[in-house]
Amino acid sequence: MALQGKVVVITGASSGIGALTAQMLSQRGAVPILLARSEDKLKETAAGIPGVFGLFVCDVTDDAAVVRTFEAILAEYGRIDILLNNAGYGKFAAFTEMEPCEFDAMMDVNYMGIVRCTKAVVPHMLERGSGQIVNVASMAGKIGTARAVAYTATKHAVLGFTNALRQELRKSGIIVSAVNPGPIATEFFKTADPSGNYEKSVSRIMMTPQHVSAKIVKLMEKGKEEVDLPGLAAFGIRLYGLFPRLADKLTYNAMNRK
Repeated sequence: MALQGKVVVITGASSGIGALTAQMLSQRGAVPILLARSEDKLKETAAGIPGVFGLFVCDVTDDAAVVRTFEAILAEYGRIDILLNNAGYGKFAAFTEMEPCEFDAMMDVNYMGIVRCTKAVVPHMLERGSGQIVNVASMAGKIGTARAVAYTATKHAVLGFTNALRQELRKSGIIVSAVNPGPIATEFFKTADPSGNYEKSVSRIMMTPQHVSAKIVKLMEKGKEEVDLPGLAAFGIRLYGLFPRLADKLTYNAMNRK
């Protein structure tokens, strides 16, 4: 799919892969619509976008705000071709160290934020008979690790939602896609891992946000339904699916560095 002129809504667009993906889409002639909670950060991101763009302050945990924002986007631009659900955060801590309210808060952003935004755009896409929804999940959604129980649960939910919705919309003209990255060198770790220990331990396999954003844009162009990053991870996931208990034992030391 050529991205020229496509209207692409991006949540969590004020930094990291959201901001970089917006820039790359603009370079291909698309019209990125940036959503995030911080207007100041959105404006900083917008300064690096070469072409036409939109900017809306929106908290994906606020039902009414999401509805208002998407109505405003549709009123101004007439359509939404692609929705990139990118907003999310993580916190790495032992299960016994986290309060139930922290599980709620993370699920509200990482999973329910996707549900709210998708709910706001699907009726419009169904009416047009076309569109793409791209959900940024994680390798954590396929393989659980210690000290990431809450985060892993949110990403399992995202993948379950994505896979089921894909089946439901398969003959509608709407493509439903999942992006499952491993560790990325972004501000994500300022909240997830303030100590910096995990980030250091996985530095050799850490991906750049530029690499991940380029893969997301490519997924949009090709209309792919899923991509695991890095590429070698896809092979590992298949092995894990065949021998989950054995894989848990063999990879414990390598995977549990938090």
